[in-house]
Amino acid sequence: SVNRGHSPTMICAGDDDPFPVEDCLFAETFTQDTAFSLFGQELRIQQVFGANLGVAAAVWEAALQLCSYLEERSAEVRGRRVIELGAGTGVVGIFAARLGAIVTLTDLPLTLPQLRANVSANMPSSGWPATLPTVLPLSWGQDHINFPSDWDLVLCADIVYLPETYSLLVKTLVHLCKNTTVVYLSSKMRKEHETPRFFEECLPSRFNVELVHRDDGQNINIYRASLREGKPV
Repeated sequence: SVNRGHSPTMICAGDDDPFPVEDCLFAETFTQDTAFSLFGQELRIQQVFGANLGVAAAVWEAALQLCSYLEERSAEVRGRRVIELGAGTGVVGIFAARLGAIVTLTDLPLTLPQLRANVSANMPSSGWPATLPTVLPLSWGQDHINFPSDWDLVLCADIVYLPETYSLLVKTLVHLCKNTTVVYLSSKMRKEHETPRFFEECLPSRFNVELVHRDDGQNINIYRASLREGKPV
C-alpha cells in the first residue's frame, strides 16, 4: 500500500470526490505543499489551487494508484522514454523519473510553472537516475504533431473527465504511439463525466484496451492500451 505524508485526495474540499463538473474549483488562489512517501521515494508536491488551474492543481488518488502500479513494474519503466499527458502536479511522471525513466511531462501552458516547480523540488540527492524530466506544453488535438511518435510508455492519470475532449485525447494518443508503445491510464470511473464511455467506446476505436487493475473502494480503474494496427474501425 501507499504510505502517504498526507491524504492524497484533496483535503481542501469536504466531499468524498471533490472533482467538479464545472471547470472552476476555487475562487481564491492558495498553495499547499504535501509530502508523499511512495515506496521509499519521498516526493514533495506543490499544489497551487485557484480558479485558473482548476483540477490540475490537485494530486488525485488515481495518480497515486498509477504510481503504485508502476513501482511494481519498475523494470518496465527504467530507461524507457515516457510521456505523461495532462500531468497536473507531475507526481506520476516525477515518480517514473525517480525510477529511472526518461520523462517528458506535458499539460496546458497555465500548468507548466507548477510542473517545473515540482520537478525542481524532487530531484534526488544523487541526481536524476536517467535525466532531468522535460516540461512542455501540449494541447490535445492541436500541437501533438510537434511531438515524436516513438514513446515506450504514455502515462495518463485522471485526465478523462471532459467528454468534449475525448476525441482529441484519442487523436493525440494515436499520434504519440507506435505499435510497441504501451499506454497506462488510471481513472476514477465517473459516470457523470461519461468516463466509462471513453474506455468502452472512444479508446477501443483505435486501441486494444485491457483492464489491468480495479479498486472497488475508490472506483478507480487502470487500463493498459496499445495501438491497433491498420485503419480505425
